[in-house]
Amino acid sequence: MTTEVVVGPFDPWARLASHQAALPTTSHGACSVFVGTLRDFNEGDAVSAMTLEHYPGMTERALERIADEALQRWPVGEVLIVHRVGPILLGEAIVLTAAWSAHREAAFAACRHLIEELKQRAPFWKKETLADGACRWVERNTPAGSQPNKKGPT
Repeated sequence: MTTEVVVGPFDPWARLASHQAALPTTSHGACSVFVGTLRDFNEGDAVSAMTLEHYPGMTERALERIADEALQRWPVGEVLIVHRVGPILLGEAIVLTAAWSAHREAAFAACRHLIEELKQRAPFWKKETLADGACRWVERNTPAGSQPNKKGPT
């Protein structure tokens, strides 16, 4: 189990490859991955950047609890959470979650658990910079299973 809070940009695919290279090569038949990036819209407004803040120590412990829950609940051999803090530009990675197991069903379920639980329980605060230069704090995350009514600003 690896959880990490990083300051500054990271390459989720390089981080995933590095982590996977350190795992035993024959013990996992499936890996499920989620990568979240900063998009250019939220709540109907154009977004140009974001700053993510966290509570050091508390945030890391919350991520560890979420990762441990996945390991206890599903037959997965390894989980990975990497979450970024600090200033973030459009298209940059914010979060990487991954779960390795013998079969895809457990990997999918555990990976989904990682991202959904951290979105709800991990202490991160998002401050968006809108395209017009205004700033606002994001009050809530998009609930699981909900879809925005439109793709973004038109």
